[in-house]
Amino acid sequence: MLNLLNFEPGIDEKIDNAFAPIANAWESLILYGVPITEGKSMPIVVILLVCGAAFFTIYFGFINLRKIPFAIKVVKGEYDYLDQHPDPNDPDLNIVEGDIVDTIKDESKHGEVSHFQALATAVSGTVGLGNIAGVAVAVGLGGPGATFWMVICGLLGMTSKFVECTLGVKYRDIDSNGIVHGGPMYYLKKGLAEKNLVGLGKFLGALFAVLCVGASFGGGNAFQSNQATQQITTMFALDGGATKTIIGVIMAAIVGVVIIGGIKRIAQFTEKIVPFMAVLYVLASLVIIGYHYDFIDDAFGMIFSQAFNPQAGMGGLIGVLIVGFQRAAFSNEAGAGSAAIAHSAVRTKYPASEGIVALLEPFIDTVVICTMTALVIIMFNQDNIFTYGGVGGQVVLNTTGQSMGGVDLTAAAYDSVIPHFSYVLTIAIVLFAFSTMISWSYYGLQSWKYLFGKSKQADLVFKILFLLFVVIGAAAKLDSVIKFSDAMILALVFPNMIGLFFLFPKVKEELNRYLNAIKAK
Repeated sequence: MLNLLNFEPGIDEKIDNAFAPIANAWESLILYGVPITEGKSMPIVVILLVCGAAFFTIYFGFINLRKIPFAIKVVKGEYDYLDQHPDPNDPDLNIVEGDIVDTIKDESKHGEVSHFQALATAVSGTVGLGNIAGVAVAVGLGGPGATFWMVICGLLGMTSKFVECTLGVKYRDIDSNGIVHGGPMYYLKKGLAEKNLVGLGKFLGALFAVLCVGASFGGGNAFQSNQATQQITTMFALDGGATKTIIGVIMAAIVGVVIIGGIKRIAQFTEKIVPFMAVLYVLASLVIIGYHYDFIDDAFGMIFSQAFNPQAGMGGLIGVLIVGFQRAAFSNEAGAGSAAIAHSAVRTKYPASEGIVALLEPFIDTVVICTMTALVIIMFNQDNIFTYGGVGGQVVLNTTGQSMGGVDLTAAAYDSVIPHFSYVLTIAIVLFAFSTMISWSYYGLQSWKYLFGKSKQADLVFKILFLLFVVIGAAAKLDSVIKFSDAMILALVFPNMIGLFFLFPKVKEELNRYLNAIKAK
């Protein structure tokens, strides 16, 4: 197997070069921008995400801010008692002359995992390299002010997650064995059919599923294994295609053990690993922030002041705003619909309960973790180590003239206070990569089954292909394939947001039903 996967020298570059025109064309299409100012444009996909999130936030009365304490209570299980009793409004409930016959309902009908497990699985799909490398790019290019716009976009994205995850639960399918099949492809097809838009619903559902499968193989898999392998080989000075292939095989074996068990095994893994790696990363960030405690007020002052009055050379207000919005949108995937696949597996009879839980996801991903990374980098640069406004995601160190960006810049910022923290960061990157691959394996599998049926054969074929891409991603460069797949993740926004704009009134109905059920108890 190793010989088959240990590509001959240069074959990865040949594949990359052959695929480059397609990848570049696809990326240009998805990231096509509307000119804002001279030399500055905002990708249409980002405009759609931000404007849609702002609309939903206003329509639902800033539920993203009002319901954070309530969401924490739901995650803790304080309202789980509602799922232990029949819901009189359940259309499947057997009611004869006003009496509820079904006093005990089949729990398998209502999902597979807990609220916390669903949240952990979804968070593991978004918390990753975007929070480490992506934030470094945003701050390096846009300066401290980009952090402010990242947070704003993250707060707005909380409402988009609430809407799409509520719909994910409402329109899911649960088979006779209690296995859940849900996500945007289901609410696009079934929800739009209720609006007498059967053809549009089928088309958008199939389109989303195709894009999601492609995204799971590339951005949610090959890219993750590639970056994890790259970090390992760099940290321990390893080299050679055979070494990378061996690392890929090991990663594939570990991922395989987890994903073969389905969503329950995935949820059991992510509920342990996600809190661990998040706490590890946040604690390290707090240590550095505490070390620079006398600079905290200055750092926040720079974030707020430069959000509206950025330093010269960083593209002005519009440039900083675009950078911040882009990085936040790419990091938390709010509006892309991917998280709704994981959240749809929750055990509940009230779809809005999981929508409430889901709004915590962008808060954790963007508002907390991304802000931590940004603060560390800003504090690292308090002595003007580099000049903000780099090119191509890179900044130049003023002392050595060395170009640095992404993970390297983040690692340098942490190493400046915690010597050799780059080793811990390597562990974090590997864990982030693993958790992302595991979550996206579930997203891709659900989409695959939507397209090709829910048989065991379809299940097995997808999992074999997915594990193969783990090895390929580790052993080969395939930069253009990764670029193409990342653009496919963003392309999910178009079919998903169309569905959200048609179906958001249903979310209002479900929210009222859930809140009324709580009041009635």
